[in-house]
Amino acid sequence: MFRTEGFMRRLPPLKSLQAFEAAARWLSFSKAADELFVTPAAISQQIKQLEGFLGIPLFHRMTRSVRLTEEAKTVLPLVTEGFDNLAEAVDRLKLEEKSGILTVSTVPTFAVKWLVHHLTGFSEKHPDIDVRLDASLDTRDFNRDGIDVSIRLGAGEYRGLHVSKIFDEEVSPVCSPKLLEGSFPLTSLKDLKSHRLLHVDWGSLTSQSPDWQMWAQAAGLDDVSVNRGPRFTVENMAIEAAINGDGVALVSHSAVVEDLKAGRLVRPFDLTVQSDLAYWLVCPHAHLRKAKVSAFCDWLLAEANQTPV
Repeated sequence: MFRTEGFMRRLPPLKSLQAFEAAARWLSFSKAADELFVTPAAISQQIKQLEGFLGIPLFHRMTRSVRLTEEAKTVLPLVTEGFDNLAEAVDRLKLEEKSGILTVSTVPTFAVKWLVHHLTGFSEKHPDIDVRLDASLDTRDFNRDGIDVSIRLGAGEYRGLHVSKIFDEEVSPVCSPKLLEGSFPLTSLKDLKSHRLLHVDWGSLTSQSPDWQMWAQAAGLDDVSVNRGPRFTVENMAIEAAINGDGVALVSHSAVVEDLKAGRLVRPFDLTVQSDLAYWLVCPHAHLRKAKVSAFCDWLLAEANQTPV
């Protein structure tokens, strides 16, 4: 049926309809009271309120029993069907909260280098929840972009949102194993002079970028020019360049866990530098009331805690 703008249903109180429907099914105020966990007097009062709203009697009240009026007999199937439909709608909403598509906004490197390697575990634990990864360097709007939860790289200052730290970030040099051999084998700090340095441009994420200058200072390396070499605005691009043997990249530990395991990369030096960046799980407080969001958050934090980086 077509409804004009501003249409509003004029309905009686839900409790009075519920009392009528239960009493009409049982033909008993006391049994309806037991079903709804109220007193028979409360049932009687709710039905009187409904009769006043409708302007017609619904029951013939006798000494020890009640029976429906003809009007009540006519509307009872419709009221029962209405409550059945309402119950089905509530069940569907509950199912949607527990399952369905969960949209996760995340920075590309975390998605490619860490999250996709662990998502199978979440899917096995929660087969009714399908994860949609929205990988972007841009900060997504939760409402406008339909984001359930976000994974962000930064200092953790996300005002008005729920924030949980996934893990801190440390950086260290990595390179292809083939750079340890050849004409200029990378075996000591001074050998960095003969190799291209790959830089990650962290942009405005932090005032103290974890860069080669910081690492060289911690290593006491003052005779190597650390400002040379290409810059990458996405950490994963620097990692891929290092895997290809194009140079030595200074990257975060969490981003290269799988590449180190597979032997695609090695750490030529043990020195690491703590970054003031960290990965954070971020979402509006209200989103945590969604079963699928809380399930993902609990799983991710537990997974990160069990995974060495």
